[in-house]
Amino acid sequence: MIGPGTGVRVYLACGPPDLHKGIAGLAAAAQEVLREDPCSGAVFAFRGRQGDRLKLLTWDGQGFCLYYKVLERRRFPWPSRADGTARLTAAQLAMLWEGIDWRRPRWSAPPQRVA
Repeated sequence: MIGPGTGVRVYLACGPPDLHKGIAGLAAAAQEVLREDPCSGAVFAFRGRQGDRLKLLTWDGQGFCLYYKVLERRRFPWPSRADGTARLTAAQLAMLWEGIDWRRPRWSAPPQRVA
Protein backbone atom coordinates (compact mmCIF):
# COMPACT_ATOMS: atom_id res chain seq x y z
CA MET A 1 0.00 0.00 0.00
CA ILE A 2 1.19 3.51 -0.72
CA GLY A 3 1.14 4.88 2.79
CA PRO A 4 0.31 8.34 4.06
CA GLY A 5 2.90 10.59 5.67
CA THR A 6 3.85 10.37 9.31
CA GLY A 7 1.74 13.35 10.39
CA VAL A 8 -1.52 12.14 8.86
CA ARG A 9 -4.67 12.02 10.97
CA VAL A 10 -6.41 8.64 10.99
CA TYR A 11 -10.02 8.21 12.11
CA LEU A 12 -11.76 4.88 12.73
CA ALA A 13 -15.52 4.56 12.56
CA CYS A 14 -16.09 2.12 15.41
CA GLY A 15 -19.62 1.13 14.37
CA PRO A 16 -19.91 -1.14 11.32
CA PRO A 17 -20.89 0.84 8.21
CA ASP A 18 -22.34 -0.65 5.07
CA LEU A 19 -19.20 -1.61 3.15
CA HIS A 20 -21.26 -1.84 -0.02
CA LYS A 21 -20.91 1.93 -0.09
CA GLY A 22 -18.45 3.36 -2.52
CA ILE A 23 -16.42 6.53 -2.30
CA ALA A 24 -19.40 8.90 -2.13
CA GLY A 25 -21.13 6.90 0.61
CA LEU A 26 -17.99 6.57 2.73
CA ALA A 27 -17.18 10.27 2.29
CA ALA A 28 -20.70 11.05 3.53
CA ALA A 29 -20.14 8.72 6.51
CA ALA A 30 -16.86 10.51 7.31
CA GLN A 31 -18.72 13.79 7.36
CA GLU A 32 -21.90 12.66 9.17
CA VAL A 33 -20.66 9.93 11.53
CA LEU A 34 -17.10 11.05 12.22
CA ARG A 35 -17.88 14.77 11.91
CA GLU A 36 -14.76 15.39 9.83
CA ASP A 37 -14.17 16.92 6.40
CA PRO A 38 -13.57 14.02 3.99
CA CYS A 39 -11.41 16.33 1.81
CA SER A 40 -9.07 17.24 4.69
CA GLY A 41 -6.35 14.75 3.74
CA ALA A 42 -7.08 12.54 6.76
CA VAL A 43 -7.50 8.77 6.39
CA PHE A 44 -10.90 7.34 7.31
CA ALA A 45 -11.06 3.64 8.18
CA PHE A 46 -14.19 1.50 8.05
CA ARG A 47 -14.40 -2.19 9.01
CA GLY A 48 -17.09 -4.61 7.89
CA ARG A 49 -19.46 -6.42 10.25
CA GLN A 50 -17.54 -9.69 10.19
CA GLY A 51 -14.25 -7.93 10.85
CA ASP A 52 -12.35 -9.38 7.91
CA ARG A 53 -12.81 -6.41 5.54
CA LEU A 54 -11.31 -2.95 5.78
CA LYS A 55 -11.77 0.14 3.62
CA LEU A 56 -9.59 3.23 3.87
CA LEU A 57 -10.69 6.49 2.28
CA THR A 58 -8.46 9.52 1.81
CA TRP A 59 -8.30 12.66 -0.33
CA ASP A 60 -4.94 13.12 -2.06
CA GLY A 61 -5.52 16.68 -3.28
CA GLN A 62 -6.82 15.64 -6.70
CA GLY A 63 -9.43 13.06 -5.81
CA PHE A 64 -10.40 10.31 -3.41
CA CYS A 65 -8.38 7.12 -2.99
CA LEU A 66 -10.11 4.01 -1.72
CA TYR A 67 -8.09 1.08 -0.39
CA TYR A 68 -9.80 -2.24 0.30
CA LYS A 69 -8.37 -5.31 2.01
CA VAL A 70 -9.87 -8.67 2.96
CA LEU A 71 -8.09 -10.91 5.46
CA GLU A 72 -8.44 -14.62 4.74
CA ARG A 73 -7.85 -16.07 8.21
CA ARG A 74 -8.13 -13.29 10.78
CA ARG A 75 -10.07 -10.21 11.75
CA PHE A 76 -8.91 -6.61 11.86
CA PRO A 77 -8.52 -5.40 15.47
CA TRP A 78 -11.12 -2.76 16.27
CA PRO A 79 -12.38 -0.70 19.21
CA SER A 80 -15.85 -1.39 20.60
CA ARG A 81 -18.90 0.19 19.02
CA ALA A 82 -19.48 2.25 22.16
CA ASP A 83 -16.25 4.16 21.51
CA GLY A 84 -17.85 5.89 18.50
CA THR A 85 -14.62 7.00 16.85
CA ALA A 86 -10.93 6.50 17.48
CA ARG A 87 -7.76 8.25 16.29
CA LEU A 88 -4.64 6.40 15.23
CA THR A 89 -1.11 7.40 14.30
CA ALA A 90 0.36 6.55 10.91
CA ALA A 91 2.35 3.72 12.56
CA GLN A 92 -0.82 2.29 14.12
CA LEU A 93 -2.53 2.51 10.72
CA ALA A 94 0.31 0.49 9.18
CA MET A 95 -0.14 -2.17 11.87
CA LEU A 96 -3.91 -2.19 11.35
CA TRP A 97 -3.49 -2.66 7.58
CA GLU A 98 -1.30 -5.72 8.26
CA GLY A 99 -3.83 -7.17 10.70
CA ILE A 100 -1.62 -6.53 13.74
CA ASP A 101 -3.40 -5.48 16.92
CA TRP A 102 -2.30 -1.84 17.09
CA ARG A 103 -3.68 -1.60 20.67
CA ARG A 104 -1.22 -4.21 22.01
CA PRO A 105 1.72 -4.55 19.61
CA ARG A 106 4.32 -7.14 20.44
CA TRP A 107 7.61 -5.34 20.28
CA SER A 108 10.68 -7.34 19.51
CA ALA A 109 13.48 -7.57 22.04
CA PRO A 110 16.18 -4.91 21.79
CA PRO A 111 19.24 -5.97 19.79
CA GLN A 112 21.96 -7.77 21.72
CA ARG A 113 25.34 -6.14 21.99
CA VAL A 114 28.21 -8.05 20.50
CA ALA A 115 31.35 -7.83 22.61
